[in-house]
Amino acid sequence: MEYKKLDKTAYKLHLIKTDKFKTINVRICFRDEIKKEDITIRNMLTNFMTSSTDKYKTKRDLVLKTQDLYAASIYTRCYRSGRYNMTNFYLSILSEEYTEKGMLEESLKLLSDIIFHPNFNDKDRYLEIYKFISNAYQKKIENIKENTTGYSMIRMLEEMDKNEAYSYRDIGYLDDLKKITLEDMKNYHKKLINNSLIDIFIIGNINDDTEKLIEKYFNFKTFKSPKVNQIITHNKVNNKEKVIKEKNKSSQSKLSIGCKVYDLSEYERNYVLTIYNLIVGGSSESKFFQVIREKNSLCYHISSSLNKLDNLMLIKAGISRKNYDKTIKLIKELMDDIKKGNFTLEDINKAKANYISMLNEIEDNEEAIVETYMAKDLLNLGNIDERKKEIEKVSKEDIINVAKKVKIDTIFLLEGVNGRG
Repeated sequence: MEYKKLDKTAYKLHLIKTDKFKTINVRICFRDEIKKEDITIRNMLTNFMTSSTDKYKTKRDLVLKTQDLYAASIYTRCYRSGRYNMTNFYLSILSEEYTEKGMLEESLKLLSDIIFHPNFNDKDRYLEIYKFISNAYQKKIENIKENTTGYSMIRMLEEMDKNEAYSYRDIGYLDDLKKITLEDMKNYHKKLINNSLIDIFIIGNINDDTEKLIEKYFNFKTFKSPKVNQIITHNKVNNKEKVIKEKNKSSQSKLSIGCKVYDLSEYERNYVLTIYNLIVGGSSESKFFQVIREKNSLCYHISSSLNKLDNLMLIKAGISRKNYDKTIKLIKELMDDIKKGNFTLEDINKAKANYISMLNEIEDNEEAIVETYMAKDLLNLGNIDERKKEIEKVSKEDIINVAKKVKIDTIFLLEGVNGRG
C-alpha cells in the first residue's frame, strides 16, 4: 500500500494506492468550525444534494445513472468531530479491470455534479423534493426518543455542558428546520464549497491519471486554513458529578455516564488512554463487563468508549432501575481500582492484543484505512505499524497516571417506569 498526501492549496489530496480490493472508494470531507444553528441546514442541504442536480433532476434519475456505472454507490454523512462539523460525500465503484475503461472518470463526474450543481434553479422541482426530504427529516427528529440508548447519551452530553460543541445534536433541531428557505440553502451551499477545509481521499488500484481526474472535476479555488483547534480540552473539572434522571415509558433503564479526561500528553491520549479504556470497559474482557454484567448480573449490557477529540470517555449500560445504585457504586470502585494499580500484567497484555487485533482488521477495510489516515492528521497518530510499536511501550505506571486524569462528570439515567424493577 502506497500513501501520498498532496497540498493542492484549496484542498488536501490523499492518494492510497492498493490492489487489495476490487473497488475504488472516494471520500470528500468538508470541515468547518461547528455552529449549533448550522447543523440542521447542513443536514438538509446534503440530503438535497444527493436527491436532485441540474442534470439529474430526481432521485430516480440519479439512481438510474449509478446503475449505468455498474451500481456505483453515493451517499453522505454529517457528524460532529471535536469543534468541527464534518460532511462527507462517499463514492464507491468497481475498479475498471472489473467493468470498463472510463468508469472512474464518469463516476467522479457524477459526484462532482452532485457537489457543485444541486438543483436550485428549477424552483418547482426544488420545492417538491425539499418538501419530501423535510417531512422525512422532521419524522426522524421527532422519533429521536425511540432509540433509548442513543437518546440517553444525547441527553447526558447536553447536561454535561450546554455551551460546548459535544452537547449539540448531530441530527439537528425541529425549530431550525421550519425556518429554512430556498435562499438559505443556496447561500449555505456557497459557504460549504468556499469556506470549508477540504480533504479528498481516494483508495484503490489507482494510477498516475487519478490525480489529474480529481483536479479536473473538483476544482475548488479558495484557500482556507484552520481557525480553531479541533480538539476540545477541559479547563474546569467538577469536584462532584451531576446526576440527572428522566422517566421513560419502557421496561429497561438506560444509563449514560460522561467522564472528562484532562491534562493528557499526546502520547497519553493516543495510546495509554486506549489501553486504559480497553481494560476498564472497552471490551468483553473489561472490568465493567466481567464484574458488573457477568459476575453480579446488574445490567443487560455495559461498555465504555472514547471520544478523543472531545477528551471524553463515555459509559453506557442497560439496567433495571432497581440496580442503579449498585451499578454506579461498582463503576466507581472499578475505576478507582485502576488508579490504585489493582490490575494485572495479564490485563494489560490482553488489552494490547485486543488493540493490535483491531489494527490488523483495519487493513482489510477501505473505509477503515481512510479513517486511519484522517486520524493521522487530526490526532497526529502514527500509521498502523507505528501504532503497534507505540502501544507495546505502554506501562502499568502510564495507565495508573492516565486513570487519575479520568473523572466522572455527569450521570444521566433514562429511567424505565414500565418494568417491575
